[in-house]
Order: sequence, then structure tokens, then C-alpha cells
Amino acid sequence: MEWLMNPQIWIALATLTLLEIVLGVDNIIFISILVGRLPEHQRARGRFIGLSLAMLTRIALLFSLTWVMTLTDTLFAVSAKEVSGRDLILIGGGLFLLWKSVHEIHNSLEGIEESEVKVAVASFGAVITQIAIIDIVFSLDSVITAVGMVDEIGVMVAAIVIAVIVMMMAAKSISDYVDRHPTIKMLALSFLILVGVALVAEGWDYYLPKGYIYFAMAFAVAVEMLNLRMRAKRKPVELHKHLPK
Repeated sequence: MEWLMNPQIWIALATLTLLEIVLGVDNIIFISILVGRLPEHQRARGRFIGLSLAMLTRIALLFSLTWVMTLTDTLFAVSAKEVSGRDLILIGGGLFLLWKSVHEIHNSLEGIEESEVKVAVASFGAVITQIAIIDIVFSLDSVITAVGMVDEIGVMVAAIVIAVIVMMMAAKSISDYVDRHPTIKMLALSFLILVGVALVAEGWDYYLPKGYIYFAMAFAVAVEMLNLRMRAKRKPVELHKHLPK
């Protein structure tokens, strides 16, 4: 219990929790978009199960650190590039994210009728399976960050649990907002494409700082928020112009 009285532990917990939330933003966006393809009555359960899987995956990886460390061992070489298990997971996850994001953009641009049909027939099991697959990729990033910052595994687990609880509280609001605003959904899917490219690049030892990606998307979202606000103000004016005098 001595570590509970250590202020450095609490600082580390707060810092790691904040980082886990930031690193979980892309996970929330991905889950929100996938869950949006489910019938309305299944969406809350889908979000809960998806984020619960994310939490369990991260905790499981923390308790199997010995195995995680072996993922950096070389499995085979392609030309001068040595490929490890971690590289394969990052590349595979990145390609899956690219395919899924482009597929969602394609479906969104095909038209309202086709989109509505696809939402109605979306399989709950298929959506949860896709969430589980990408959770593994996102969890690697989270666990590596946790191990690099804190030595106490209890602090790591606590930070992950707190971060997921916060994400569960915010997930519905984010999901509903994305559903209401198609342009925000396009930005979110574009963000996931960038994350997918970053994962594939990292798998080939070309590290793209995520700070640049987050800043670019934050700037794009800020501009779109201004556009949405301007359109909301313009609607009453246009409505007033078209009213009979």
C-alpha cells in the first residue's frame, strides 16, 4: 500500500490515463462508425461490448508482457527489411483499417437508399468481430506507451480501466454527433485512413509522428465546426427569406 501514498505514482496515473484516452480516440471513432451500421436498438450494446473488448485486450497484453516482447524478434526478412510479429500485426491492422475506411466512404457516397439497406442488414456478430480485430492493433500502441512510462503494473491497469470508462461515457455523444453530420463522418474516416497509413509505415520502420496526424485532423475538425456553425446561423435567415410576405 506504500505506493498509494507516493505522489509520483498519482502523477504517473493521471498522465498515463490522459494518454490512454488520447490514444483511444481513433478507437472510439472506428467503433462509432461500425456501430452506426447496426439497428438503433443494438448500438448501445455494440459500443459497450466494443470498448469492453478494447479494455480486456489491453489488460491481457499487459499481463503477457513476456510474449509481447517476443513480437519484436525477427521472423523473416524481405530484402534488407527484417519483419517481426509486431510488424505483421501493424501492417495487417493498417491495411484492414485502410480497406474498412475506404469501404465505408464508398458506401456513404453510393446514396441514401443503399446506405439504409446496409445498416438494416448489418450483422451484430460481424461488427463485433471487426471491432475485436482492430482493438488488438490499437492495444499494442497503448500497451507499449504504458510500459514505457510506468513500472507498476497496477498503475497501468488502473489507467486503462479509467480511460475506457471515460471513453464509454463519451462514446454515445461522439457516435450520435458523427451520425448527425455526414461531413464529420467523412473527416473521421479520413482520419482513420491516415492512422492506417501510419500503422503500415510503422510496420516497415518508417515512423510517422502521430502528433502531426492528430494536429492535422484537429485543425480540419475545427474548420468544419466553424462551417457547421455558419450553416446553422444561415438556415433561419434563408427560411425567413422564403416565408410568404
